Amino acid sequence: MAFDKDGNGFTFVFATVMVVIVATLLALASINLRPYQQKNVSEEKMQNILKTINVECSREAAPARFNEFVKKRVVLDYGSKVLSEKEAAIDKMDKSDAFNINTKKEYKTLDENERSYPLYICEKDGNTYYVIPVVGSGLWGPIWGYLALESDLNTVYGASFDHDKETPGLGAEINTADFQSQFPGEKIFDENGNFVSIKVTKGGARPDDLHGVDAITGGTITSNGVTEMIGRTFKVYETYFNTVK
Repeated sequence: MAFDKDGNGFTFVFATVMVVIVATLLALASINLRPYQQKNVSEEKMQNILKTINVECSREAAPARFNEFVKKRVVLDYGSKVLSEKEAAIDKMDKSDAFNINTKKEYKTLDENERSYPLYICEKDGNTYYVIPVVGSGLWGPIWGYLALESDLNTVYGASFDHDKETPGLGAEINTADFQSQFPGEKIFDENGNFVSIKVTKGGARPDDLHGVDAITGGTITSNGVTEMIGRTFKVYETYFNTVK
């Protein structure tokens, strides 16, 4: 039976076929590109971890540099108990490997006491550093990052932050060198060994404040989000820190 090419029936069938073809092509493209996307995400994650210990590298060089400096990948539970320790090459199918834990996804879907807490133990120039991922909420969406502590498990050595939807020129400034450069030298414990964390202070932190950095002008909610995610996350690691010291 011939179709009336000027009729509504032909138009409907043609549109349906085109939608199916385009959808199929997009699905195939997504499947074929997924390994490359996952590889890019993995390499960028390695770059961000290395950045906190002042190791800058290209994305292509990140896997080799990561293996060079990251000596152990640890997973803690909410009670600071060690659940997993890995030193061998990363197996992307091993869900117990700290590197394979999606902290952003767990932050959105699990209660605080159900999440896993990764830790990366690094060595550089004879010194040991402990890199911890942090995840929280900004004004418009998730914010996240990594902070490295020196071997005293108190002094920040480096920081790297990023965001999903924060406002350019305001909250989005958390991923700039100017903001991140304030964190090295800050302390998470006071002189008596009490946990106080690091606060992003509106109006500016005092020059002698070892637990505070300047907030982002006009980015109060994002700044508060950084304060919250550092304090909440690092509190979980406190017992582990005291055990290792």
